Amino acid sequence: MATAGGKLAGKVCIVTGATRGIGKGIALQLGEAGATVYITGRTLVAAKDSIGGSLTDTAQQVEERGGKCIPVQCDHTNDEEIQQLFDKVKREQEGQLDILVNNAYSAVKAIFDNMKVPFWEQPMDMWDTVNSVGLRNHYLCTIHAARLMVPRKQGLIVNISSFGGLSYLFNVAYGVGKEACDRMAADCAIELKKHNVAMVSLWPGAVKTEHITSLLSQDKIEDGKNNARKVFEDGESTEYSGKAVVYLGSDPNIMKKTGKILLSAELGYEYGFSDINGQQRVSMRNLKQGLMISAKTRWLGCLTPGFIHIPRWIFALIGSKF
Repeated sequence: MATAGGKLAGKVCIVTGATRGIGKGIALQLGEAGATVYITGRTLVAAKDSIGGSLTDTAQQVEERGGKCIPVQCDHTNDEEIQQLFDKVKREQEGQLDILVNNAYSAVKAIFDNMKVPFWEQPMDMWDTVNSVGLRNHYLCTIHAARLMVPRKQGLIVNISSFGGLSYLFNVAYGVGKEACDRMAADCAIELKKHNVAMVSLWPGAVKTEHITSLLSQDKIEDGKNNARKVFEDGESTEYSGKAVVYLGSDPNIMKKTGKILLSAELGYEYGFSDINGQQRVSMRNLKQGLMISAKTRWLGCLTPGFIHIPRWIFALIGSKF
């Protein structure tokens, strides 16, 4: 298994929303790779018996791996607190910021509480719950990061997005927000490119987060027609995307990827890394994998070679509006 240790020594990173889930996994990997990692979240210390995680928990685990982690309590709906975060990094690191990961998200509970509820019957504030932190905040953080990166002519900004940006997933507000994250990365990349600053959108696969693990243990995720329970049981660890970010952040040819949507599993193929359990993840473009999800096509999946991938241009047609 490829290791990422030391690849980012001397680099300064910010990971928003790193108390748990993918953000925590990314912070752990960045710290293990030698970076100084600023992490944000609303919870400084977790409540007793909480599965929610906290900034202090994440920071402690990063430092146990030999990394340097600076927790910053930040409400990403508060513009002033976002400004203070970047002012702190600018002051303490003499203007250096190498990687920003826009991961903060506050809508997981609201989304799962309203599964299968049509948008017109959901709470009127669902849009803001999903997209205030999950979209607007990403844009504000990107502005602040660009103001540090552009003068230094280097940097990488990563939006954590999902397949929901291409096709319907969970609910309307979720899909609109994720597609906007992808478009933000593409459009910001156009203006940042001449300053040698890259921006990409990263799609993890199904991720076995703490919240998902809790739902699985309570039998709240059913197989259904898309075999959802098995997909999540076999899902990526929260650190797999972290490995992807480490390799992107240390890629001398990162500008060739700027503005693009990148799939975590395909970065695993390209850079030669596997998940923390040693498993090689399979891209959602893999034809065999796609056929195996549905009971109706599983027989065909058993007959399909595992090396066949749906071309990107065909894959993109799933989200075509024309």
